This record gives sequence, structure tokens and C-alpha cells, in this order.
Amino acid sequence: MEDGELDVRRWEDLDIDILVMIFQTFDIVQLTSGIGQVCSTWRLAACDPLLWKMLDLSMLKSNFIKIPLEPYVYVDGRSDRTLTRVLKIALNLSRGNILTLIFHYNLYVSDDQLTYAAERCPRLKRLVMPAWNRIKKTGICKAVRMWKDLESLTMPSIANPPYLMEEIGKNCKKFSELKIMGPCDIFFASSLVTFVPNLKVLSLRCSILVRDALIILLDGLQQLEVLNISHCLLIEVPTPPAPKKVVSQIDELILQKASRLRNFITCMNQSCIMCQRTRNDEGLIRWYKYEEELWKVDEVKSLAI
Repeated sequence: MEDGELDVRRWEDLDIDILVMIFQTFDIVQLTSGIGQVCSTWRLAACDPLLWKMLDLSMLKSNFIKIPLEPYVYVDGRSDRTLTRVLKIALNLSRGNILTLIFHYNLYVSDDQLTYAAERCPRLKRLVMPAWNRIKKTGICKAVRMWKDLESLTMPSIANPPYLMEEIGKNCKKFSELKIMGPCDIFFASSLVTFVPNLKVLSLRCSILVRDALIILLDGLQQLEVLNISHCLLIEVPTPPAPKKVVSQIDELILQKASRLRNFITCMNQSCIMCQRTRNDEGLIRWYKYEEELWKVDEVKSLAI
């Protein structure tokens, strides 16, 4: 180098490992903002498997309004276009390496978007589902059939659970963890026992839980090791015309049946803020009213986000 000349390094001369470490600090919006188009070196770094073990879309929410007809929401077109763009770029960069896929509970994904993700995440092990409204039976079943390695699912409530549980039972032989963000009645509990009897971890926190459904789960899920019913609104449903009754504490029969579990997590404390919120929301907790990240919390470490 002659006097007066500067030693100028080019972007493409940066060490790939250093670039990957930098990119690991980026969120999904930053990762899909064009860094893979800077140069060939940046493209290689942006495709590194270390960046794509998890695709966390929980920072993306739909702009929507409620409507009286199916799917009961109207989603602003810009929200859809943003999600489609992020999905396409992220799934292209990931090269099939994504093991965990997380959607925001208030993200209204379409069948096409879900199927597109399923086709490009063939190794998926954990799925955190978005709102159901725009996802049809055919869409979710088609996706599940592609996820042979699926082990863990977090899902909102669903009106007709057997078809999904049956699809998971037939196609996902390693499936062992489930979190339900919605009511669990006898119908739902019976579906779990019938179609996914090998469940090892189940979380029903902050939901309506029918006592008889809880007994069905404890009796029928013989492989169950961990059960979380923290902050649930536990109710008894007697023969009509007797009214439903809120159970104030867990009785000896349930405690005895749960004694075989490695971890039975409960909280029915009048002074607990989360228990109060579940009661105030009548067992259908309205997450949008509370802290932004609260819906991600779970007492079971493997199900927390």
C-alpha cells in the first residue's frame, strides 16, 4: 500500500461466522429486509441454519375488524401482503431448516399461507398456531400431513377438535406436547384420549376446564407426565336443570389420580392475578386486554415462548 492510500475492506470480505453472529441479533423483520441481497457473502450468512432453527412471527399481528359472517373477521390487505412477503423471504432463506414456527395468536393466517409454510418447513417439530378464523379443515389437515416430525402444538380453542387430533394421531408419531388456549370440555378431553393417547405434556392454563373432562384426561392419558391447569376456571356440570358450579379447590379424587404424574401444576388462589383475570373473563381470557407478551407465558418451560 502506498503512502496516503486507505486499506478499504469490502462487504463481501467480512467473515461469514461474524456475520451470522450479527444476524442472530436481528428480529424477523430485520432478517427479511434485504440483507440477503447485499452481496453473495451476506446471502450465505443469511441462509445459515443457525438463524433458522426457529421462525418467530409473533411480532406480526393482523389489522382486522370483526364481521357478522364467516370467517367473522375482515383482514386488511396490507397485513396479508406483509405476512406473505415475510413468509416467502424467510422460508426461502431458511432452506427447510426451521424446527419451530411461532405465529401470534391474533394473526389471521389463510389456508394458502399455512400450506406454503408447511411445504417449506418439512422438519417442523413445534408449532404455535395463530387464530383459526381463516384456516379451514382442509388447510390444517393438509399442513399436518406434511409435518411428520411434529412433537409440540400450541393451539387456540377449536369448535370441532376430533378431526385435528385424529390427523395428528395418524401422521405425527412423535407428538407428545399440547397446549390448548381455550375451553376443555368432555368432548375435547375424549378426543385427546382417543386420538393422541401418548401425550406426555399438556397445558390447559387460563381456560374453562370441566371437572369430568379433567378426570377423563387423568384416566385416559396413561403416558402423561406433566399437566398444567394453573389459573383454570374449574367447573362442575351436573345433570340439568341444576346449574353449573365453579369448583373452589381441587378435591381428593383428582389429587389421587394426579399423584402418578411427575408434575401436576395448579393454582386456584383468590389472590392470584391470573386466576382473577380468568374468572373475570369467564374462562375465555381476553389476552389483548393485558400485557403484550403475557400470552406467551407457561409454567411448563418447554411450552413457554
